[in-house]
Amino acid sequence: MLNTIIVDDEEFARSSLYFLLLENCESIHISGIAKSVAEARNLLAQHTIDLIFLDIAMPGENGFELIPDVQKSKAHIIFTTAYDQYALKAIKANALDYLLKPIDIDELKVAVEKAVKLIALNKNGNGRNENMQNLAVNLSERNEIRKISLPNGQGYSLVNIDDIIHIEADSNYSVFYLANKDKITVSKVLKEYEEILPDNQFIRIHKSSIVNLNYVKEYNSKNGLEVILKNGEKIAVSRRRASDFAEKIKSYTRFDSDK
Repeated sequence: MLNTIIVDDEEFARSSLYFLLLENCESIHISGIAKSVAEARNLLAQHTIDLIFLDIAMPGENGFELIPDVQKSKAHIIFTTAYDQYALKAIKANALDYLLKPIDIDELKVAVEKAVKLIALNKNGNGRNENMQNLAVNLSERNEIRKISLPNGQGYSLVNIDDIIHIEADSNYSVFYLANKDKITVSKVLKEYEEILPDNQFIRIHKSSIVNLNYVKEYNSKNGLEVILKNGEKIAVSRRRASDFAEKIKSYTRFDSDK
Protein backbone atom coordinates (compact mmCIF):
# COMPACT_ATOMS: atom_id res chain seq x y z
CA MET A 1 0.00 0.00 0.00
CA LEU A 2 1.25 3.47 -0.89
CA ASN A 3 0.61 6.17 1.70
CA THR A 4 -0.75 9.01 -0.39
CA ILE A 5 -1.80 12.63 -0.06
CA ILE A 6 -3.85 14.79 -2.43
CA VAL A 7 -2.90 18.47 -2.73
CA ASP A 8 -5.32 20.72 -4.63
CA ASP A 9 -6.99 24.05 -3.88
CA GLU A 10 -10.21 23.10 -5.71
CA GLU A 11 -12.72 21.19 -3.62
CA PHE A 12 -14.27 19.38 -6.59
CA ALA A 13 -10.83 18.28 -7.85
CA ARG A 14 -9.87 16.97 -4.40
CA SER A 15 -13.05 15.01 -3.84
CA SER A 16 -13.29 13.60 -7.38
CA LEU A 17 -9.68 12.36 -7.28
CA TYR A 18 -10.27 10.91 -3.80
CA PHE A 19 -13.21 8.80 -5.02
CA LEU A 20 -11.44 7.80 -8.26
CA LEU A 21 -8.52 6.47 -6.21
CA LEU A 22 -10.80 4.80 -3.68
CA GLU A 23 -12.77 2.96 -6.34
CA ASN A 24 -10.01 2.10 -8.82
CA CYS A 25 -6.62 1.86 -7.09
CA GLU A 26 -6.35 -0.82 -4.40
CA SER A 27 -2.66 -0.09 -3.79
CA ILE A 28 -3.44 3.45 -2.54
CA HIS A 29 -4.04 4.44 1.08
CA ILE A 30 -5.03 8.11 1.37
CA SER A 31 -3.25 9.51 4.42
CA GLY A 32 -4.51 13.06 4.02
CA ILE A 33 -5.90 15.81 1.80
CA ALA A 34 -4.48 19.35 1.60
CA LYS A 35 -5.85 22.44 -0.08
CA SER A 36 -2.55 24.35 -0.03
CA VAL A 37 1.21 23.82 -0.04
CA ALA A 38 1.34 24.86 3.62
CA GLU A 39 -1.14 22.11 4.58
CA ALA A 40 0.81 19.61 2.48
CA ARG A 41 4.01 20.47 4.39
CA ASN A 42 2.22 19.67 7.66
CA LEU A 43 1.07 16.31 6.30
CA LEU A 44 4.60 15.46 5.14
CA ALA A 45 5.90 16.30 8.62
CA GLN A 46 3.27 14.12 10.31
CA HIS A 47 3.27 11.06 8.03
CA THR A 48 5.63 8.92 5.96
CA ILE A 49 4.30 9.58 2.48
CA ASP A 50 5.07 7.49 -0.62
CA LEU A 51 3.03 9.31 -3.24
CA ILE A 52 1.70 12.86 -3.71
CA PHE A 53 -0.97 13.93 -6.19
CA LEU A 54 0.05 17.57 -6.53
CA ASP A 55 -1.80 20.37 -8.28
CA ILE A 56 0.49 23.04 -9.79
CA ALA A 57 -1.56 26.21 -10.18
CA MET A 58 -2.70 27.16 -6.67
CA PRO A 59 -3.08 30.60 -5.04
CA GLY A 60 -0.21 31.68 -2.81
CA GLU A 61 2.44 29.01 -3.28
CA ASN A 62 2.24 26.87 -6.39
CA GLY A 63 2.86 23.13 -6.40
CA PHE A 64 6.50 23.45 -7.45
CA GLU A 65 7.28 25.25 -4.20
CA LEU A 66 6.63 21.99 -2.36
CA ILE A 67 9.59 20.35 -4.14
CA PRO A 68 12.25 21.24 -1.49
CA ASP A 69 10.07 19.55 1.16
CA VAL A 70 9.46 16.52 -1.04
CA GLN A 71 13.23 16.16 -1.55
CA LYS A 72 13.57 15.50 2.18
CA SER A 73 11.05 12.67 1.98
CA LYS A 74 10.92 9.55 -0.18
CA ALA A 75 7.72 10.60 -1.92
CA HIS A 76 7.05 10.29 -5.63
CA ILE A 77 4.97 13.04 -7.27
CA ILE A 78 2.19 12.76 -9.82
CA PHE A 79 1.30 16.28 -10.91
CA THR A 80 -2.38 16.99 -11.65
CA THR A 81 -2.52 19.97 -13.92
CA ALA A 82 -3.64 21.89 -16.95
CA TYR A 83 -0.35 23.83 -16.87
CA ASP A 84 1.76 25.36 -19.64
CA GLN A 85 3.75 23.29 -22.14
CA TYR A 86 7.15 24.25 -20.74
CA ALA A 87 6.27 22.77 -17.34
CA LEU A 88 5.00 19.58 -18.95
CA LYS A 89 8.27 19.24 -20.90
CA ALA A 90 10.28 19.72 -17.70
CA ILE A 91 8.15 17.13 -15.88
CA LYS A 92 8.49 14.60 -18.71
CA ALA A 93 12.25 15.17 -18.94
CA ASN A 94 12.62 14.21 -15.30
CA ALA A 95 10.69 10.94 -15.58
CA LEU A 96 7.98 12.25 -13.28
CA ASP A 97 4.33 11.74 -14.08
CA TYR A 98 1.45 14.10 -14.63
CA LEU A 99 -2.28 13.83 -15.23
CA LEU A 100 -4.17 16.43 -17.18
CA LYS A 101 -7.49 17.55 -15.75
CA PRO A 102 -10.18 16.28 -16.00
CA ILE A 103 -8.48 13.08 -14.90
CA ASP A 104 -9.09 10.00 -17.02
CA ILE A 105 -9.58 6.76 -15.03
CA ASP A 106 -7.37 4.64 -17.30
CA GLU A 107 -4.55 7.22 -17.24
CA LEU A 108 -4.85 7.36 -13.45
CA LYS A 109 -4.49 3.58 -13.16
CA VAL A 110 -1.42 3.59 -15.41
CA ALA A 111 0.19 6.42 -13.43
CA VAL A 112 -0.40 4.63 -10.12
CA GLU A 113 0.98 1.34 -11.46
CA LYS A 114 4.08 3.18 -12.68
CA ALA A 115 4.48 4.87 -9.28
CA VAL A 116 4.25 1.50 -7.50
CA LYS A 117 7.11 0.14 -9.65
CA LEU A 118 9.27 3.28 -9.35
CA ILE A 119 8.87 3.44 -5.58
CA ALA A 120 9.81 -0.24 -5.28
CA LEU A 121 12.94 0.40 -7.38
CA ASN A 122 13.92 3.54 -5.49
CA LYS A 123 13.35 2.67 -1.85
CA ASN A 124 16.72 4.18 -1.03
CA GLY A 125 15.84 7.40 -2.88
CA ASN A 126 18.77 7.16 -5.32
CA GLY A 127 18.12 9.17 -8.45
CA ARG A 128 14.82 10.64 -7.26
CA ASN A 129 16.30 13.63 -5.43
CA GLU A 130 18.56 14.35 -8.40
CA ASN A 131 15.52 14.31 -10.68
CA MET A 132 13.68 16.69 -8.38
CA GLN A 133 16.64 19.06 -8.22
CA ASN A 134 16.92 19.03 -12.00
CA LEU A 135 13.19 19.73 -12.33
CA ALA A 136 13.44 22.64 -9.89
CA VAL A 137 16.38 24.14 -11.84
CA ASN A 138 14.61 23.74 -15.17
CA LEU A 139 11.45 25.39 -13.88
CA SER A 140 13.20 28.25 -12.09
CA GLU A 141 15.50 29.15 -15.00
CA ARG A 142 12.98 28.27 -17.74
CA ASN A 143 15.78 27.70 -20.22
CA GLU A 144 15.75 24.84 -22.69
CA ILE A 145 15.78 21.37 -21.18
CA ARG A 146 19.48 20.43 -20.81
CA LYS A 147 19.26 17.18 -18.85
CA ILE A 148 16.80 14.33 -18.93
CA SER A 149 16.30 11.41 -16.55
CA LEU A 150 16.13 7.99 -18.17
CA PRO A 151 14.72 5.03 -16.18
CA ASN A 152 17.36 2.29 -16.43
CA GLY A 153 15.78 -0.64 -14.56
CA GLN A 154 17.56 0.01 -11.25
CA GLY A 155 16.73 3.70 -10.96
CA TYR A 156 17.55 6.63 -13.22
CA SER A 157 20.41 7.83 -15.37
CA LEU A 158 20.58 11.62 -15.49
CA VAL A 159 21.88 12.40 -18.98
CA ASN A 160 23.10 15.71 -20.40
CA ILE A 161 21.35 16.08 -23.76
CA ASP A 162 24.64 17.15 -25.39
CA ASP A 163 25.87 13.58 -24.76
CA ILE A 164 23.04 12.00 -26.76
CA ILE A 165 24.26 11.06 -30.26
CA HIS A 166 21.01 9.60 -31.52
CA ILE A 167 17.91 7.72 -30.39
CA GLU A 168 16.45 4.67 -32.12
CA ALA A 169 12.93 3.27 -31.82
CA ASP A 170 12.63 -0.40 -30.94
CA SER A 171 8.92 -1.24 -30.93
CA ASN A 172 7.56 0.59 -27.84
CA TYR A 173 11.06 1.28 -26.53
CA SER A 174 13.63 4.00 -27.26
CA VAL A 175 17.35 3.22 -27.32
CA PHE A 176 19.71 6.10 -26.46
CA TYR A 177 23.23 6.03 -27.94
CA LEU A 178 25.56 8.19 -25.86
CA ALA A 179 28.93 9.84 -26.49
CA ASN A 180 30.62 7.57 -23.91
CA LYS A 181 29.43 4.56 -26.00
CA ASP A 182 26.80 3.57 -23.42
CA LYS A 183 23.34 2.48 -24.56
CA ILE A 184 20.23 3.04 -22.45
CA THR A 185 16.91 1.42 -23.36
CA VAL A 186 13.80 3.17 -22.06
CA SER A 187 10.20 1.91 -22.16
CA LYS A 188 8.83 5.03 -23.83
CA VAL A 189 8.07 5.66 -27.50
CA LEU A 190 10.26 7.93 -29.61
CA LYS A 191 7.56 10.59 -29.95
CA GLU A 192 7.81 11.44 -26.24
CA TYR A 193 11.47 12.41 -26.66
CA GLU A 194 10.76 14.23 -29.92
CA GLU A 195 8.45 16.49 -27.89
CA ILE A 196 10.88 16.98 -24.98
CA LEU A 197 14.22 17.59 -26.70
CA PRO A 198 14.97 21.09 -28.09
CA ASP A 199 14.10 21.18 -31.78
CA ASN A 200 17.01 23.47 -32.66
CA GLN A 201 19.41 20.62 -31.77
CA PHE A 202 17.49 17.38 -32.37
CA ILE A 203 15.54 16.29 -35.41
CA ARG A 204 13.54 13.20 -36.25
CA ILE A 205 14.84 12.04 -39.62
CA HIS A 206 12.96 8.77 -39.80
CA LYS A 207 10.00 7.15 -38.02
CA SER A 208 12.59 5.20 -36.01
CA SER A 209 15.40 7.77 -35.59
CA ILE A 210 16.16 11.07 -33.88
CA VAL A 211 19.65 12.56 -34.31
CA ASN A 212 21.58 15.23 -32.45
CA LEU A 213 22.73 17.74 -35.08
CA ASN A 214 25.94 18.28 -33.09
CA TYR A 215 27.02 14.77 -34.13
CA VAL A 216 26.19 14.99 -37.84
CA LYS A 217 29.46 14.64 -39.77
CA GLU A 218 28.02 14.60 -43.29
CA TYR A 219 24.94 13.71 -45.30
CA ASN A 220 24.63 12.51 -48.87
CA SER A 221 22.21 10.99 -51.36
CA LYS A 222 24.34 8.13 -52.73
CA ASN A 223 21.97 5.46 -51.46
CA GLY A 224 18.97 7.67 -50.86
CA LEU A 225 19.45 10.48 -48.37
CA GLU A 226 21.45 9.35 -45.36
CA VAL A 227 23.20 10.96 -42.42
CA ILE A 228 26.69 9.92 -41.32
CA LEU A 229 27.37 10.59 -37.66
CA LYS A 230 30.72 11.33 -36.01
CA ASN A 231 30.76 7.84 -34.51
CA GLY A 232 30.59 6.37 -38.04
CA GLU A 233 26.97 5.25 -37.95
CA LYS A 234 24.85 5.77 -41.06
CA ILE A 235 21.14 6.51 -40.65
CA ALA A 236 18.60 6.84 -43.45
CA VAL A 237 16.49 9.98 -43.81
CA SER A 238 12.94 9.13 -44.87
CA ARG A 239 11.60 10.83 -48.01
CA ARG A 240 8.83 12.63 -46.19
CA ARG A 241 11.28 14.08 -43.65
CA ALA A 242 13.99 15.01 -46.17
CA SER A 243 12.83 18.60 -46.79
CA ASP A 244 12.46 19.27 -43.05
CA PHE A 245 15.94 17.87 -42.48
CA ALA A 246 17.41 20.05 -45.28
CA GLU A 247 15.85 23.20 -43.77
CA LYS A 248 16.92 22.30 -40.25
CA ILE A 249 20.53 21.55 -41.24
CA LYS A 250 20.73 24.88 -43.10
CA SER A 251 19.44 26.79 -40.07
CA TYR A 252 21.73 24.83 -37.74
CA THR A 253 24.89 25.41 -39.79
CA ARG A 254 24.02 29.10 -40.20
CA PHE A 255 23.51 29.45 -36.45
CA ASP A 256 26.68 27.47 -35.70
CA SER A 257 28.81 29.64 -38.00
CA ASP A 258 27.53 32.78 -36.26
CA LYS A 259 28.80 31.66 -32.84
